[in-house]
Amino acid sequence: MARNTELFEAICNGKANVVQQVVQAAIDRGDNVVDLLMESMIPAMREIGDRFARNEVYVPEMLISARAMNTGLKMIEPLLAKQGHQPLGRVAIGTVKGDLHDIGKNLVAMMLKGAGFEVDDLGVNCDVEKFTKSVQAGSKAVCCSALLTTTMPYMKTIVEHFKQYPDVKVVIGGAPVTQAYASDIGADGFATNASDAVKVVARCLGVAA
Repeated sequence: MARNTELFEAICNGKANVVQQVVQAAIDRGDNVVDLLMESMIPAMREIGDRFARNEVYVPEMLISARAMNTGLKMIEPLLAKQGHQPLGRVAIGTVKGDLHDIGKNLVAMMLKGAGFEVDDLGVNCDVEKFTKSVQAGSKAVCCSALLTTTMPYMKTIVEHFKQYPDVKVVIGGAPVTQAYASDIGADGFATNASDAVKVVARCLGVAA
């Protein structure tokens, strides 16, 4: 299936109302929603990530595009399930215990969904037990966010805990977090922004996103 240019552009430009109209029209026509996702929607989010890397768009634009993408995703998810479409992998994401900030975490979650991952968004103030339940339910990556230097140390607790799960990868990020800190605590991955997070999670899980 050729790319649906109207849908691609609507996501890139963050026009959720247009996304809704175009996706509904495609569903009404009986278009293959897997093709719609793989050929138009995911490439649009990949394009936004590339533009962000080139400093052509910034966090607000990424957030608007991700919300537009999710508008379309919600419409086709039931149909994807019926067609047996498999996500790239299941990812748990949450802000660590003691931290109630969620804007960055929300953006990463939406970008991961836009890249084709199944995302278990655990919210804020997440302890080890919350992440463990998600892993027991099938999550293969744990993404931890922190905005405060006072909550950052809990990431080490999470990394240490998941050493007993060798197949589970822990990726960390947030304003005060650095690659040096990630390496020091033994995290499997570190990302500076939402676009990088998608690439890091994909690399950790050995999939293409």
